[in-house]
Amino acid sequence: MVERGITAPPRNGEGDPAKRGGGGPRVLRAPIKTVKRARLLRREMGPAERLLWWALKQHPGGYRFRKQCPQGRFSLDFACLSARLAIEVDGDAHDSVEGQARDALRDRALTELGFETMRIPAAEVFGNLEGAVSGIVERCRTRGPLHRSSSGPPPRSGEELQ
Repeated sequence: MVERGITAPPRNGEGDPAKRGGGGPRVLRAPIKTVKRARLLRREMGPAERLLWWALKQHPGGYRFRKQCPQGRFSLDFACLSARLAIEVDGDAHDSVEGQARDALRDRALTELGFETMRIPAAEVFGNLEGAVSGIVERCRTRGPLHRSSSGPPPRSGEELQ
């Protein structure tokens, strides 16, 4: 069925194989400058961030974490996207008045994006890694998923509603 360059869609099982991510164009959710900076920071993490990442990439509590996750104009040290939790490892630079003012502005901007910020001192990561990780998991648990279905997931194709 061909009319003037218009073709019918392929039948089931025909056509190009499915592509990961839907095959459409990629959409950046952050400015390209922030994305490039996040890529650089992923390769150059500090010792406290590296240690915490080692623990978070084990999926504690069943949560998935991302490192140097670009959100808006910021690159979060770590993020649990399902709980909308930003985790920042704070070193000595955050103890100054200027650092605290910068952190407050950043936290406000992240709140507008729907994120809660959890700040963990680098000393706590080194001294009590297990406690820091359990605190993160507990915060994720209290935030929970943003959209919870009260009746569970929808039925699979071919199954009937009960």
